[in-house]
Amino acid sequence: MRIAIALAVAAGCAHEAPAPASTAALEARIKKLEADNAKHAEALDFLDKVYAEQKKQADAREGEEPAEDATFAVDIAADVKAGQVDGPATAAVTIIKCFDFACPYCARMSPALEAVVQKNSGKVRVVYKNLIVHEPARPAHLASCAAAKQGKYLAFKHAFWDDGFQPYADSSGKDSSSLGEDNIVKIATKLGLDVARFKKDMASDGCKSTIAADMTELEKFHVNATPTLFVNGTEVSGAIPEQALQQMIDEKLADVQKSGVAAGDYYDKVVMAGEKKFRSKKDPKPH
Repeated sequence: MRIAIALAVAAGCAHEAPAPASTAALEARIKKLEADNAKHAEALDFLDKVYAEQKKQADAREGEEPAEDATFAVDIAADVKAGQVDGPATAAVTIIKCFDFACPYCARMSPALEAVVQKNSGKVRVVYKNLIVHEPARPAHLASCAAAKQGKYLAFKHAFWDDGFQPYADSSGKDSSSLGEDNIVKIATKLGLDVARFKKDMASDGCKSTIAADMTELEKFHVNATPTLFVNGTEVSGAIPEQALQQMIDEKLADVQKSGVAAGDYYDKVVMAGEKKFRSKKDPKPH
């Protein structure tokens, strides 16, 4: 175009000569691209910010996801001693269920856990750890501790899911009266517990300390949702189908057999030799 202008001036023309068609088309295309870019610059900047925020959130989630290769050494000695266990001490596979008595997914998981204990004939045990997420469930957790002192932990747990939690669930969580002490005492009475002793133990510092100790131990492993399972030290978040759980059990049973460690000693000697605190997918494996 500059050449055209120069020629026009030299010839004494009063106006600019038309540019070649190809040059004019190119300039028009460039102007259009510049206009489009200016038009969409704000949107592109917004998308960049959204992407950056999503990546930040994804990194944060990954920082809270347990390392898949970790064996978490969750201490269960006090729970086993208290009777919060289903299955023999000689079991090769220990499943820890971190649960809340007002959690619907914990209720759904309960039959699957009972089934794998039965189907694996002495090879699996489930140890129960208290994790109160819904405060209305606290009386039930204290009551389970009190029932355990009379040797009826499992009986109380079964009865409470049916007669305590289920009415609460049927009300869609609107009526929590079935979670309260009055209904819990009715359940204890049906189970033939010494009610006076039961109520005293429910209110005792001992049972309060038991609940607190479970929750303190689980804090080390960043457990803040129910149900959370640990299968011979491998963390599983949320309820899983019985079939998937059985597959994990089969894999763990094979590991125990390969280890050469006696089944009843495996948790104490192998799992408890694992990691004493939480490690995420982003954290390096300790040496």
